[in-house]
Amino acid sequence: MLKWLKNLFSFNFWGVRKNFKLGLYGPPNSGKTTLANRICKDWLDQDLGTVSPIPHETREIQQKESVVIKSKDGKELQFNLVDTPGIATRIDYEDFLKHGMTEKSAKKRAREATKGVIEAIKWLDEVDTVCVVLDATQDPFSQVNVTILGNLQARDIPVVVVANKIDLRRAKMKRVEAAFPQYDIVGISARTGKNMDDFYETLFKLAKR
Repeated sequence: MLKWLKNLFSFNFWGVRKNFKLGLYGPPNSGKTTLANRICKDWLDQDLGTVSPIPHETREIQQKESVVIKSKDGKELQFNLVDTPGIATRIDYEDFLKHGMTEKSAKKRAREATKGVIEAIKWLDEVDTVCVVLDATQDPFSQVNVTILGNLQARDIPVVVVANKIDLRRAKMKRVEAAFPQYDIVGISARTGKNMDDFYETLFKLAKR
């Protein structure tokens, strides 16, 4: 009975869930924080995190509570936005040296990035819905992408695959769609804001599941 009541009060009168945790997951530099910033800028007029061309700029969980978005027909959806560190199967400090970092800084970043990956995986038990953010210019059949989606499927968490960076010529939406036909896929450019309306409408659909 208590569980039933909890589920009942997690929905508003429009049938859309409120106060749930929306997690942004994906490999490093896919644009998770850029998307988080776009969402916060669109609806709260503020940023959430710092972006950088250097991998693993986000190394700790970042949250923004009570984000409220509106649909085209005036409905509202409220959620807590969770931006997670990029998931990687291998983190080598030497990779950071290529970006001009000192050895000391590179090793520190590698340690923090490894810790961030572990924390992001733990947070899979905390989030209610997930946007898997992929770089549409990269091969979607990566070990990281398959691992993330496999973990989400095992947990039965609602998922939308976000093919980011479609403003770039190298982006291939059809390749992403062919790789994951079982998921809702929306192509966006978090940097320019292209197709963000479609993204927000997809969130409303996910929240009803």
